[in-house]
Order: sequence, then C-alpha cells, then structure tokens
Amino acid sequence: MNKLIVVIPCYYNEESIIELMDDLNLCEANYLKINDDKIEYIFVDDGSGDRTFEKLMSIKEQNQEKVKVIKLTGNFGSINAIMAGISNGTGDCYVTLSADLQEPANLIFEMFKVWKKGIKLVIAKRRSRKDSLFTIIYSKIFHFLLRTFAMKEAPKGGFDLVLFDKKIRDFLVNIDEKNTNIFYSIFLFKYPYETIEYDRKPRKYGKSKWIFSKKVKLLIDSFVSFSFFPIRLISGMGLFLGIIAFLYGLFIISARIFNLIHLQGWAAIMVVLLFVSSFQMIAIGILGEYIWRSLDASRNRPIYIIDEIY
Repeated sequence: MNKLIVVIPCYYNEESIIELMDDLNLCEANYLKINDDKIEYIFVDDGSGDRTFEKLMSIKEQNQEKVKVIKLTGNFGSINAIMAGISNGTGDCYVTLSADLQEPANLIFEMFKVWKKGIKLVIAKRRSRKDSLFTIIYSKIFHFLLRTFAMKEAPKGGFDLVLFDKKIRDFLVNIDEKNTNIFYSIFLFKYPYETIEYDRKPRKYGKSKWIFSKKVKLLIDSFVSFSFFPIRLISGMGLFLGIIAFLYGLFIISARIFNLIHLQGWAAIMVVLLFVSSFQMIAIGILGEYIWRSLDASRNRPIYIIDEIY
C-alpha cells in the first residue's frame, strides 16, 4: 500500500474550498475502488483574512482520518506554504494542488498511477488555459526565460501541478533555500520525468491574489536561484563598453594630436554619460539582488511560522 500526500496551499479560498474537497472525495472514491492505497490531504492556511480557516476546520471535522490543517501565523507566500505542507507530511509521494479549482482533481490520481510505475517525478503540463491575456503572455515570457537561461530541463510552457517521490521531498526539505521556486528546484536533482497534459479551467470564484508584484518577485527569485546569466550579462556588457571606451579614447588622443577637437560635442558627452551611468545603476541593482539573498540566507530566519497543526 502506498500513501499519497496532497498539499493544498490556501489563501482567500473560502468560496472554493468545500467544492474542492467534494471533488477530491469523489475522485478518491473512484480511484480506491480498484486500488489499495492511502490518501492524506494537507491544507495550509497561508494567513487568509476571510473564512477560509473556518471552512478548513469544517472539512477537517467531516474527514478526520485523512485531513490535516496547518495554520500559519500570517501570509508567507504560496511557495513557503507548500514547503510547510510537505515538511509536515509523511508519505511515499507528494503532489501540490491549488485551491482555486482550475486544475482537475482527478489529475492527481492519474499522476499517482504514473508514479506507481516507478517514475519519481510527474509533471502536469498545461495544454491550454482560460486566463486573462496578460496572465497568459506573462506566463509564456516567464517560462521561456527560465527555460532558456536557467532550467533547460523544464517542460515548455510551464506547469503548476507536480507530483514527486519522497526522495525528492527529502532533498527539497534539506536544502532549506529561501527566496526560491520549489517548482524549478526539483530539476536540480536530475531525475527523469513524465508529463501529463491537461486543460486548465477558468477561475470559478473570486479574483486571484497572485498579483503582479508577486509574479515579478518570483521571476527574480527564480533567476537568482538557478541562473548566473544576469552576472554574465553584466560582465559581457562591461567588456563591450570597455572596448568601445578604449577605441573612443584612441580617437580622442588622435584628434587632440592633430588638433581636430573643437568645443562642440556636449550632447555626445551627455549621451555617453547617461548611458554608462544607467548601465552602472542596473548592474548595481542586479548585484544587489544576489547580495541581498546571500544576506537573507545567512540570517537563517524561518520561511514560515506555524501557529497550529490540526
């Protein structure tokens, strides 16, 4: 008998959480008719300000044997909430599932079947999605950049749903990284994976709390965690500007020797000054991102704080 841990981070999901549990129970009942396995659901309340926690406790009362509720002291972000879930579960494999009903509940059991064949990493890849145009464009750019400059092993188009073996879970817990992307961290361990395609459903309740600033932070975290491309870009641009400066310096010296320099040229000087200064500020900002994350890691502060486990 194998045990599947389903980790579900929740943040302002009071409208969808009961329906999600009903879907999971239905899919589980159909699955267990022909399989002798055990399923445990770990819901993590990531500091929701609505009635999400009350609904979770109601689910817990109705499903005592298979539901665990973790209440965090505040909002630590979905990535950290997932880490809280997988760190406090004991199973043979783990899967992350959002609480907004956009991923089909039966999909996790299809992934579970693939894992039972010996595949330690199973990824649900979006075939299509019914989100806003901005969300779709941003997602494509995000995953294209990461696949091109950071994680070439990742599937094209990105993913939100992943099932992984307990060995990968142990690696994720033990590396204890801050300001990272757990979905891309799994590729650090070089396990082969299989993909299952699905159609992502439109959001049924409320508005997504995954706001633009959080998306930008995740993009920066992912690049800093998995790629040295920004540092190499600074080095390359510095070398390029150095060569241009050297050649321009030779031109200035030659023009001065042959008395070709006149008082004109203030506009050109200002353009060069502004260009170089802006590049320096950008370079300092990129270096600052790396340095700040090193400082944050050295502080060894917790990435989440658990208020209570039910």
